[in-house]
Amino acid sequence: MMTDEERNAREVPDPEVRVTRKQRQFSAEYKLEILARAEACTQRGELREMLEQEGLHSSYLSRWRRARAAGRLGGTRSRKRGPKPAADRELVDENAALRRENETLRRRLAQAETIIEVQKKLSQLLGLESTLPENEAPQ
Repeated sequence: MMTDEERNAREVPDPEVRVTRKQRQFSAEYKLEILARAEACTQRGELREMLEQEGLHSSYLSRWRRARAAGRLGGTRSRKRGPKPAADRELVDENAALRRENETLRRRLAQAETIIEVQKKLSQLLGLESTLPENEAPQ
């Protein structure tokens, strides 16, 4: 005689796969077609019947009408995800290059000013006279 454990071990699991609904995606052409059909509905209940046949909810129509009015339902361009590209990439690149060059020139200027100060102090220590007046700086 079989024990309960042996009986449970021999049971075959249910082979049926559970179906999960995926979010439906509609092409722009389909949306425009449905909107045209919806606008052609004139009889009472005709729109509801068409929506039931297509398996759609009325909120889709509202959303699609807003998108069409905003010009986003033309289907001519796809909307890419992620950050939007800069409007004028050349200007952005040029601006970055000019900022780098400016920073390099600032460092070189600071270095040149330091060298000039050291030369002045050395000249004073050695007792050499400057050929430039005190208020005039070299250019």
